[in-house]
Amino acid sequence: MKTTSCGILIIDERAELLLGHATGTANWDIPKGGNEPGESPLQTALRETEEETGLTFANGDLLELGRFDYQPQKDLVLFAALTERIDTGLCFCRSHFRDWRGRMQPEMDAFQWTAFARVPDRCGKRMTALLQRLSLPALLQRLLDAGHVARPVSQRPLRAGPPGTRSA
Repeated sequence: MKTTSCGILIIDERAELLLGHATGTANWDIPKGGNEPGESPLQTALRETEEETGLTFANGDLLELGRFDYQPQKDLVLFAALTERIDTGLCFCRSHFRDWRGRMQPEMDAFQWTAFARVPDRCGKRMTALLQRLSLPALLQRLLDAGHVARPVSQRPLRAGPPGTRSA
């Protein structure tokens, strides 16, 4: 049975895509992930984006792109958002996995705006093929024609410190 991941293509007016570096790999990726029971694809995409980047979008900020074959056992349901350029230093990942040494690692450990032309140099083969099929320049034009720019809320995570202290 095929699984489904849901994600958001976050695009700015400079023809760049926001990508996160997948910890422990050479690849960069969009924020995406699997749904939890009872979640719609939109709810999953919004939650995964918030967990993996710290960015929160409103439902109405997104353009639904549809369901796409991604891997033999996985489909992707994608949405897109046109945003003003945000400082990637404000992005953070709060979803973690246990690495081969047993350490907890963030799913994404860095964030960068990537020019559409550089996407094939950064993303894995399947993600690159999907993004090329979608035609990022045409998608940007569609978002510009809609005239709606999303304004995500970005927050810095609280970092652990001595008991009773909080730092940002």
